[in-house]
Parts: sequence; structure tokens; C-alpha cells
Amino acid sequence: MITTKERAILRGYSNNLPDIVHVGKDGVNPNVVAQVNDNLLAHELIKIKVQQNAPASAREICDELVSLTQAEPISVVGGKIVLYKRTTKKGFKHYL
Repeated sequence: MITTKERAILRGYSNNLPDIVHVGKDGVNPNVVAQVNDNLLAHELIKIKVQQNAPASAREICDELVSLTQAEPISVVGGKIVLYKRTTKKGFKHYL
């Protein structure tokens, strides 16, 4: 569980991140979940863009991705979602 102070620190780190995963008209499908899992393993902190034509709101998509990936939600602002999950890669410089 992440504290509010840690969440604020991660939100600051996420300001300069590019959107890695895009969720479009197909919504959250197995390919999106696989992309999110792979990128969380590689980067720990990722930013997701929810397109205008997505079938659900960014908050609903965030809740679904969190339940499917066991990641921590950092923020949902407009169509941007930021997720964090501590990686198990060796030699990785962790955010927290």
C-alpha cells in the first residue's frame, strides 16, 4: 500500500513520462492488459492515455486495470492514468 506522500512523489515523477499505452474503442482487452503488465515490469511507473472513443470513462478503465494487474493507481486526470507497480527486475533503480 502506498502512502499519500509516496503517491505525491510518484505523481511528480510521472509529469515527464510519455503515454506508453493507449486505450481506444476496444476498451480493456487482453492485449491492453498484457501491454500494461509488460510496461509495469520494465518501468514501474507508466502513463496510459484513454482515447475519446473509449467505451468507458478513465476512472472505470483505471479500476479495471488495477484489478487485473494488481498495480497501484497514482492518478486519473482527464484521459490520463498513472499506474505504479514495484518491479522484480534485478539491478533496477526503484522510484520508491
